This record gives sequence, C-alpha cells and structure tokens, in this order.
Amino acid sequence: MLVALFKLLSGLPLSALHAIGASVGWLVYLLSPSYRRKLKDNLGRAGYQRQLSQAIRESGKSMFELPFVWCASPEKVLRTARIENWDLVQAALDANTGVILLTPHLGCFEIIAQAIAEKTPLTALYRPPRKAALKPLIEGARARRNLHLAPANLTGVRALLKALKKGQAIGLLPDQVPQNGEGVWANFFGKPAYTMTLSAKLHQMSGAPIILSYAERLSFGRGFVIRFVPFEEELGTTPQQQAEAINIAMEKLIARCPAQYIWSYNRYKTPPGVSAPNAPSADNQGQA
Repeated sequence: MLVALFKLLSGLPLSALHAIGASVGWLVYLLSPSYRRKLKDNLGRAGYQRQLSQAIRESGKSMFELPFVWCASPEKVLRTARIENWDLVQAALDANTGVILLTPHLGCFEIIAQAIAEKTPLTALYRPPRKAALKPLIEGARARRNLHLAPANLTGVRALLKALKKGQAIGLLPDQVPQNGEGVWANFFGKPAYTMTLSAKLHQMSGAPIILSYAERLSFGRGFVIRFVPFEEELGTTPQQQAEAINIAMEKLIARCPAQYIWSYNRYKTPPGVSAPNAPSADNQGQA
C-alpha cells in the first residue's frame, strides 16, 4: 500500500510535491506539541531561531520529495541535480585511496548516493527501518546500479573497509545516533550528542580521505545542488577528539543552509545501554 502510494506521488512534479510538503510541514508543526518543542529547542540551541518559518517548510519538503527521489526513474531524478566540486572526489578515486563521504541530515541527502553511484561504485552504511512495512519501500528505493547497502553491524563495517581497500567510495551519515559501544559523547551545537566513531576509525585503518557532501534544495522545486566540501578539521588521536572534530565540521556545513537541516531529529537522545553524558560509568559506580 505504501509503495503504491509513493509510486503514485512520484508522478507529480517536484514543485508540486514541495508545495504540498511546505503546507504539511506547517500543519505538523501546529498540531504536534512535541515536534514543535523539539524543532524550536534545537534551532534555538544552534542560534538559528530566525530560520524557524523556513525550517518548518523545508522539513515538510524533505518528506514529500522522498516519493520522487525514491520511486521516480533514476534518469528523471538525476536531471534535477547539479553537482559541484566532484573533482575532490575524483582525485581521491584516481589516487586509488578510496574516499569516505560524510553526509549529514541536511537538504535532500537521499539524492546524493544516487548521484555518486552514477559516477562510481558506492557502499553506503544503512540501518534497516524498525517498522517492517517500511523495509521493502526503503530498500527497494535505494537499490540502484553501483549503489551497495552495508548494514549497520560488523558485516557492514567489513563491507565498508573492503570497498575502501579497493579504492572505492563509501558513505555514512555522521550525525546519525549510533548504538551502544559505537560512539562517544561530543558537543554538537553546545550540547553533548552521542556521536559515531566509525568514520574516523575507517580513516585511520585505510588512509582514505574524508570529504563532506550535502544537497541543497532549491526554491520552487527547481531541483538540488550537490556539493562536495573538503574536511579541514584536525581529527586528533582519541575517539573523543575525532568525534568533536567531525561535529564541528558538521556545524560548519549546516551553516551553509541551516533551514534545511532536519532539526526535529532526536540528535541528543541517549541510546539503550549508554550512560548519559557526565553520568558515572558502571565501572566507576562499582569502585565507589
């Protein structure tokens, strides 16, 4: 049923989907107190209070563009995307070092993997949806030529490392909250957020350069601009330093189009089994 609905919506022009999404974004904001509170709190913490109205509209657009990005033909989807600074990625591929592409929940991040896979094989870290009904939709939508999905487990990590050793590209969402044991607490817009350490570990193990990417959503359904940006932060030597450096890089990237970040994402949640930031660990409690 859901797949059929998405395929039906994918036939609409992108401009129509964005117009509908902007309206629905306001509707959800007005009807959901918890959504409204989270959106306002996260925007305020980051210093982007003035972006509230636009962020509400962009959030709705991000949902209603998914049928188009996932279910329209790849040729139709990619005609809406313009790529800038691909030479950064190509240089790494030409050097046969592999490349680690970090893409936060900014703009139309779902279209980036498709665009990359049109140019070169890409292995993307993927966390299966919790709801079984969404699995055929999401996995089927993301299945593209040259695009390989790596599950967020040990098997997937091995697939990522294997791709890097072949000199290929891999993609990760660095602001996705990891599971217990897969991250550390590091500030994100001034508040501790449980942050993945995998991208830095892969960089250390393979020597592959890190490059940032995002897809800015253009107004009036005119499409997207996919941009690749050098990673310029000093990673440091400890997982804590590395996570902080990556979060700083994400903050700078978000500043390019702050209204298009998914501020409603529960970035600051404490995963099951993880001690809250500044809370004593089980070992410390046992020593007390």
